[in-house]
Amino acid sequence: MDTRTFLGLEPTHNRFRWKLPVTAGICTGGDFMFGGAGLGAAIAAMEGTSGRATIWATAQYLSFARPGEYVDIDVTLAVEGHQMTQARAVCHVADREILTVNAALGHRDFPHEGQWETMPIDVPPPEECLQRVHRMDPGDTVHGRLDQRLAKGRDFDALDGTLGDGQTLLWARIPEVLDGVDGAALAVLGDFVPMGVGQALGIRGGGNSLDNTLRMVKLVPTDWVLLDIRVHAVEHGFGHGLVHMFAEDGTLLATASQSCAVRFWPPDQDGGPPR
Repeated sequence: MDTRTFLGLEPTHNRFRWKLPVTAGICTGGDFMFGGAGLGAAIAAMEGTSGRATIWATAQYLSFARPGEYVDIDVTLAVEGHQMTQARAVCHVADREILTVNAALGHRDFPHEGQWETMPIDVPPPEECLQRVHRMDPGDTVHGRLDQRLAKGRDFDALDGTLGDGQTLLWARIPEVLDGVDGAALAVLGDFVPMGVGQALGIRGGGNSLDNTLRMVKLVPTDWVLLDIRVHAVEHGFGHGLVHMFAEDGTLLATASQSCAVRFWPPDQDGGPPR
């Protein structure tokens, strides 16, 4: 299975319009489409329309799509050059806009390259890390379809309001995707800054993504992806951070940066007092 099939993205007779049925498998436990799934679908649609791979893509989240709805993704190729295409995708349910994505796609040959961001040292391999425990049964949601192993982070009992150091390390993979990671898959895996915010603050909470910018670096074969989640700051109810995504061999695959509106989990989901 490729990422397009994992998401359920469907082409139409018009190569500039794609359809995304909103199923439980691309939604969160809160019963709305996972932000990374929306960005991933928009990336796959723009790549399918342009025939080029993503360089960067940035999403602004505007509203929620619910299970049973259909998201129409309208692609515009604003500028098509010899090596690069500038594109945008507007994702909407009927006349309700859900997210807007701008992107550049293409490839350039250049004789020099380098990687200066390095994978954290002494990270235990995924098989030696505990399965991430969710606050409720993930069931058929997107989190139930991801394999997540916590290499550095706190369990629920340790979320006592004490500030952490702002770093969470999480191994993740999409077991259903057998064709290797691509831009759309990394968009799904990169949407973890809100989880990192809860860890950084030491609270039973996270947040709703306001945006997500994915910057592609280099794709190499890998089963697991290490998410090095760094929260920069939380102020006035908003959190800001980024995720470095590494292959198992230490190759930097991509980076993702986000801002989110910080929220406590509902009391019926974490067993705690009303928030």
